[in-house]
Amino acid sequence: MHGAMLPIALIIVLGVGAQWLAWRIRLPSILLLLCVGLAAGPGWVLISGNGAPLLDPDGLFGELLLPLVSISVGVILYEGGLTLTFREITGVKRVIRNLVSVGALVAWVGAAGAAKFVLGLPTDLSILVGAILVVTGPTVIGPLLQHVRPKGKVGPILKWESIIIDPIGATLAVLVFEVIAAGGADDAFASIVMSLVKTIGVGGGMGVLCALILMQAMRRFLIPDALQNPVSLLLVVVAIVASDSVQKESGLLAATVMGMVLANQRQVAVHHILEFKENLRVLLISSLFVVLSARLTVDDLRSLDWRAAVFVGILLLIVRPLSVWASTAKSGLTWQERGFLAWMAPRGIVAAAVASVFALALEESGREDARAIAPVVFSAILGTVAVYGLTALPLARKLRLADQNPQGVLIVGASAWARGLAQALRKRGFRVVLADTNRESIRQARMDEIDTYYGNVLEEYALEEIDLAGLGRLIAATPNSEVNALVVQRFTSLFGRAGVYRLPMKERRKGDESAGTGLGRVAFSDDATFSTLASRHAGGHVIKATTLSDEFTFDDYRTLYGASALILAVVTPEKQLRLAAPDRSLSPESGDTLIAFVDPEALFLA
Repeated sequence: MHGAMLPIALIIVLGVGAQWLAWRIRLPSILLLLCVGLAAGPGWVLISGNGAPLLDPDGLFGELLLPLVSISVGVILYEGGLTLTFREITGVKRVIRNLVSVGALVAWVGAAGAAKFVLGLPTDLSILVGAILVVTGPTVIGPLLQHVRPKGKVGPILKWESIIIDPIGATLAVLVFEVIAAGGADDAFASIVMSLVKTIGVGGGMGVLCALILMQAMRRFLIPDALQNPVSLLLVVVAIVASDSVQKESGLLAATVMGMVLANQRQVAVHHILEFKENLRVLLISSLFVVLSARLTVDDLRSLDWRAAVFVGILLLIVRPLSVWASTAKSGLTWQERGFLAWMAPRGIVAAAVASVFALALEESGREDARAIAPVVFSAILGTVAVYGLTALPLARKLRLADQNPQGVLIVGASAWARGLAQALRKRGFRVVLADTNRESIRQARMDEIDTYYGNVLEEYALEEIDLAGLGRLIAATPNSEVNALVVQRFTSLFGRAGVYRLPMKERRKGDESAGTGLGRVAFSDDATFSTLASRHAGGHVIKATTLSDEFTFDDYRTLYGASALILAVVTPEKQLRLAAPDRSLSPESGDTLIAFVDPEALFLA
């Protein structure tokens, strides 16, 4: 028992540590996770020279390893399915359908051909590798999309494709495995048809059934609030295991379907079910990548040569572009959107897990050459993640799908005065998103045709659901100062310290330096607390935009509206937005537009 504690602790430390380091240096976390796993496995053997890896997953977990991997991957896909709402793909359903059907077929054939003619793998193993590499990586796509924040339809398309394609790729791999195990396609035809039917029927049916059980239990208040997250985890594990017991690898489909059903029903609220993902998903992904990459041996790494680099190059430069071209013809997407889609197909944890499962199964059946599958797939994961992770943002900016200097604002808190500010900014051409947990405030904002997000932005899934395209700043404007501070802390890594603002925690008295300190930049002025702004709005003050000129200067503006005018933002003639803050001097000039809280009665008193 004590002998197992150290390697288990090592997996957690290495995995979470790599995630944190990747965040600090702004690199795709999967790169560091794979490097850490390789260092703890074959890398340690080379360095130490004693022939034993620092981390030996097979010796540690034994026969439990691959079942644990399968369940963990299923849970990850379940959480991904919970983010798939049909309303976000209006107008692009055909593209997604084509990518996971026609595009998947093109990717399968292309990857299999490259494995056969470049790597020299046997035909049956080449076809298996091609099926495995059909999948992309939701655990990689998600963070990349958060980093890039692309405009338009490409974000939802990539997210849906990455999640839906995973059980499809796993199913293809199962079918190919059935052929190999049966000794040929002629003998396996009936088995293939039966496997396909059982995978769809059992996996889809089990996913729907478990989703309905959870919905009814929650609707009838049979599960206390504190246990809803654990019970949802229990049911998805039941769905995965029960489905896999009937049909191998159908559990991934069951988990995905269960998440999708819950995400698109309206009987019960399920947003809070994603809360457990904040810790569990990070731990699962970290551990899986470290464990699976540590399973590789020195011989596996030595088997990779220049042909592996050529193989990855073909996936990047030929297979993916052909797949996207065939899937998006006559789709209405711009050439920039099609180009970005063609340059975004990183492989992730599902490819690694499926490769490990089938390679081991084939080795146990006597196919020694099946050992080549895992290093080939891992080289594809490393290559695609490295290239896409380092080039996605520059390419998106080059294609004008991501702003070099986004000017839009995310306002957390949709109170009446915040809606007025959002309207004023929208009329000047800036994208504004109002986020709140108050349904009535969000309803009012939507009636004003303002983009909204209904939910808690502090939850992990919020970053996946909010369309961040064009947003470069945040204002934490809720009545709760502690919530504002947490919101600023959450979004600092996304917008930078200069781009996050919060309302002051209290009115700052002259000479009181401590009141102005804290997390995030103070928005507007030191005395612009939530209660002050709400009182202004209730007292008849309005948010008004005024453009300065040579004839009407800033001094004239101050004379007209008096000292009570609270400047919120300045818009320059070049459409640059500068939010007011006590730590910056706005110095408005001719041509600038002032957006301010003003008292209409001041006009009559002037």
